[in-house]
Amino acid sequence: MVDQDSPIVIIGAGAWGLSTALHLTNAGYTNVTVYERAEKIPSPYSAAWDLNKIVRAEYEDGFYTKLALEAIEGWKTPLFGPYFHQTGYVVATTGRAPLKAVKHLEDALATIEKDPTFAPGIRRLNGTQDFKEYTWQYSGPLTGFKGYFNRLAGYAHSADTLAGIWEHCARIGVKFVLGEEKGKVVRLVYKGKKCVGFETADSKTHKADLTICALGAHNAALLPGLGKFVTARSWSVAHVQLSDDEVSLLRGIPTTNIRDLGFFFEPDPKTRLFKLCPLGIGYTNPGPNGVSLPPSERLPPQDFIPYEDEQKLRQLLRETFPWMADRPFVDQKLCWFADTADSEFCIDYVPGTSHSVIALSGDSGHGFKMMPIFGKWVKELMENDEQRLQRWRWKDVDLTGQNWGEAISWRVGRGAELKDLITAQNKIARARL
Repeated sequence: MVDQDSPIVIIGAGAWGLSTALHLTNAGYTNVTVYERAEKIPSPYSAAWDLNKIVRAEYEDGFYTKLALEAIEGWKTPLFGPYFHQTGYVVATTGRAPLKAVKHLEDALATIEKDPTFAPGIRRLNGTQDFKEYTWQYSGPLTGFKGYFNRLAGYAHSADTLAGIWEHCARIGVKFVLGEEKGKVVRLVYKGKKCVGFETADSKTHKADLTICALGAHNAALLPGLGKFVTARSWSVAHVQLSDDEVSLLRGIPTTNIRDLGFFFEPDPKTRLFKLCPLGIGYTNPGPNGVSLPPSERLPPQDFIPYEDEQKLRQLLRETFPWMADRPFVDQKLCWFADTADSEFCIDYVPGTSHSVIALSGDSGHGFKMMPIFGKWVKELMENDEQRLQRWRWKDVDLTGQNWGEAISWRVGRGAELKDLITAQNKIARARL
């Protein structure tokens, strides 16, 4: 167990790294430093480098429902409140949805429909007229739509949250080292089994009594064993540029998740961008050892999403906003996250390091919403000197090379590898010449 004045280093200034810095400092730890390879925060290497993320508490597993409700209360505090928008949440399937998507919706709804916390704000929606009571701006046919409205949920502006919490942490004493030379950690330094520090890209070594790795999809680059049960996976993100009047028209629409197509949010008033994402299995980038990591030397191709995802989003718009369906997509990208086969987080000491390294990983596409409270769980791990929750422990398994993504209950479709996507995209580009 480290003392409160011991040097603690957090590698990565994404949602979980910043939350950890916040909670440790509030708990009296006085020597916390965050290293981040980006030149500024929000970092483009973080999955939270984005306009917005869904904040909801529907889960098939009541354990996470309870945590998400606690997190939502955290979003309603003065520190996090400026970034949270409780627009409500529409979840639905179309008349063409596969059974898997329909079942997941019903299972998630079953966990909240009779819960006294949720029940007053839940409304089942059957047919176009029901939906348009909450989504009058949706001018499309909503073909076969069936689902529900949840008043408690909404979204958070993720990039703005990172920037705001970074500034707050800096004010309360957290130190930050940024940049591709000074802030990029290239390896951990061990003395025997214990990690005693790390080396940065400028070839300098730094001491730490406790090193906390919070690099999201990039974590296995420093902790190779993590890559055996956590895989870097990406999903597509796209935007449509709107006019001022169009932004005003769509202001306040509920965050909408059509389980067999994709999801979208109310447009961002500052940039006038309307963000939407297709739903699917996602895309990996395995190396020779089978461990998937984002491309190491540069960010993944920007202004690019797979053709199949584009078609899925066009269909989503035809069903909801047909006037937008043929608009060009802008600011397209692949968003990388750390995925696990059971969608469980990993918040634990790395085995064999004498409790000198903590791994924070496995957000699995549902970790950002926990940002207001996540750091508390790291503090509890340090105080207990062990992870008492079996589900959040380091896993001694090797899942490399196994295609488990399609087995996850809340994902529909088939996955692919990044190299295959780029090859297909290049063929499409050549065909248009």
